[in-house]
Amino acid sequence: MAPLVATCSRIGTLLSSRWMEGIALLLTRVALGGVFWRSGQTKVVEGSWLEISDSARFLFETEYSGVPLPPDIAATLATWGEHLFPVLLAIGLVTRLSALALLGMTLTIQIFVYPEAWWPTHSLWAAMCLVLLARGGGVFSMDALILRLSGR
Repeated sequence: MAPLVATCSRIGTLLSSRWMEGIALLLTRVALGGVFWRSGQTKVVEGSWLEISDSARFLFETEYSGVPLPPDIAATLATWGEHLFPVLLAIGLVTRLSALALLGMTLTIQIFVYPEAWWPTHSLWAAMCLVLLARGGGVFSMDALILRLSGR
């Protein structure tokens, strides 16, 4: 029995290491960022650099009209946010700020656009945001590199 306990203990130590946490946080950053990046891509004219499409403007005037901002401003903020914050998450730069911004977008979508989508969609996005808020970007992030280089 003692060898089994020792093996389980070693496995537990390995699975709770900084490196395993870093891999989990990297995957969380990429998964969450991917959701918002793909959404942002549906809002721009194909082949353009963040030119908001007419169909996206129409969505913000109709289906997303519950958002308490003028449709033009909401479309612009959503499009830029869905491109900027996923890139920052992917490289792990200002991870907590990016996760907070995407949590705000998630809650806005939940409250004002698709209130029926909490389970399973928005709850998963919120959970990923909260993990990143609590743990940061992990060892495989620009945030960690900056901290190491600054001597902290």
